Amino acid sequence: MKVVLQRVNHSSVVVDGETVGQIGKGYLLLVGFGRGDDSSKLKPMAEKIINLRLFPDGDKKLHLTLIDIQGEVLLVPQFTLFADISKGRRPEFFGALEPDKATLLFDQFTAICKELGVAKVETGRFGAYMKVALENDGPVTITLES
Repeated sequence: MKVVLQRVNHSSVVVDGETVGQIGKGYLLLVGFGRGDDSSKLKPMAEKIINLRLFPDGDKKLHLTLIDIQGEVLLVPQFTLFADISKGRRPEFFGALEPDKATLLFDQFTAICKELGVAKVETGRFGAYMKVALENDGPVTITLES
C-alpha cells in the first residue's frame, strides 16, 4: 500500500463534469494498492495518517493532528503509484493490485477513516478518469508505504 499525503486548504475531484468529492482544510490522499496487499494494512495506515502532527499550532510548530483541527480527507484511488519505469519510457503497472481487489480495499480504507473520527471523508471514483484540484498548504507532502 502506498499513500501520497498532501496537506491542503481545499481539494476536489471531478468525474465527467460532476464534482464527486470536495473538502476544505485537511489531507488529499492518493492511495494505491500493490500485489500482496490485504486488509491487515488498512487500519494501521489510517491511524498513522490521522495521528500525524502536520498542522501548525499557535507557535507555527507542527503539533496538531487532523482530528485536532477537525480536518477533512479526500481519498483518490491511484494505481499509478505502482508504476515501474525501469525498462524503457512507458510505465508498466504489473505491481498494482487487480482492480476488483483494490476497489474492495479502497472502500474498506475509506470506512476505517470514517470510523476513526475524521470530520468529513470524501472520495474520487475508482477506475474513472478524474480531474483533481487542490491548493497545497505549506506545501507539506509525505509518502507512506506499508
